[in-house]
Amino acid sequence: MSDPGGRGPAGTPDRYPPGTAVRTSRHDPPHHTRLPRYARGKRGTVVEPEGRSPLSDVNSQGRADPPLEQVYAVSFAASELWGRGEHHVVLDLFESYLEDDPQ
Repeated sequence: MSDPGGRGPAGTPDRYPPGTAVRTSRHDPPHHTRLPRYARGKRGTVVEPEGRSPLSDVNSQGRADPPLEQVYAVSFAASELWGRGEHHVVLDLFESYLEDDPQ
């Protein structure tokens, strides 16, 4: 991580503070992504921002201009991800993988 969490560009607050309900993107890109297929279109809760990092989707394409994005620790119920299980799973996900989930 290149920058500690808590603030976005030019000191703006992060888009998703801890406790925010989010849904992951359903996007299925034709290249590498750090959003696992089993976690696409799923509901979770932001645990905390983890800092900014170059977007690996762009980095994996050999481009030298990956944008810095906030990475969030997001908690999912196992039953949301796999249809069963009593535990929770935390994934580190880039901001562009997330959208608001009004539930």
